[in-house]
Amino acid sequence: MLKIAYSDLYCHPLPDGHRFPMEKYTLLPEQLLYEGTVSSENFFIPEHMAMDWIYKTHDKTYVDRLFNLELTKSEIRKTGFPLSRQLVDREIHIMNGSVQAAVYAKKFGVAMNIAGGTHHAFTNRGEGFCLLNDIAITANYLLDQQLANKVLVVDLDVHQGNGTAEICANNPNIFTFSMHGAGNYPMHKEQSDLDIGLPDKIDDASYLKLLRENFYPLMDKFEPDFLIFQSGVDVLATDKLGRLGLSMQGCKDRDRIVLEAAYQHKIPVMCCMGGGYSEKISHIIEAHANMYRLAQEIYF
Repeated sequence: MLKIAYSDLYCHPLPDGHRFPMEKYTLLPEQLLYEGTVSSENFFIPEHMAMDWIYKTHDKTYVDRLFNLELTKSEIRKTGFPLSRQLVDREIHIMNGSVQAAVYAKKFGVAMNIAGGTHHAFTNRGEGFCLLNDIAITANYLLDQQLANKVLVVDLDVHQGNGTAEICANNPNIFTFSMHGAGNYPMHKEQSDLDIGLPDKIDDASYLKLLRENFYPLMDKFEPDFLIFQSGVDVLATDKLGRLGLSMQGCKDRDRIVLEAAYQHKIPVMCCMGGGYSEKISHIIEAHANMYRLAQEIYF
């Protein structure tokens, strides 16, 4: 069964009425239920994450200041969100949503988090709508609990997974692969284990060729026993922030490449959703929904 982390906390408006980019977290599960791709049984509500697991990945001083709402105005501004207790509670549930989804992926082959993909959170700071890093926390949890020996992070969001790269830089059991817009945020890139910088307006054929040429050999060389897939849909040509040129079909083909490879190699994969900022919310929902449709098609 496809298991999907989802909580009402994902969708709550922020204190000042700021909703961007929250709206999709309500609409995506509604769409999946409406069209029959999933049923209510597919969803689970993440539990509150134990602080020990957050401390294993993030600097304790930073975490304590975050939880006590003591970040400076400059630090808060860099995250893009007004800091509040509600926001911190939301973040904790997102973190455990990815961890619990990873455990389900061990059982069923694949699992999803409706949110997550918070790859701009560093060891000691948040950036770009990310306060804590669910990708790194999940990878560390899997390794610590001996649920995996080698974790491959496949980050195909349009923005480099800079926080993930920084956190995981010295861990030989985590390989970070980021394929992103070369001229896009963040302007200062960290060093992933493998970075592929993409030109603006790249089309489907060129993008998918690069993905196949780099992802397939990486699977053979690193030999992971778990995949974490950051599947941001800000690669779409319609995205306001992305600047790439992928069509809806191209984005779906991208997801198929990753999921089919994981399935064929019998490697569990946890998918977290990442970014998506198209002018029409329907484009964002359709692109994200394709991942769930593919998972059902390939695995179940």
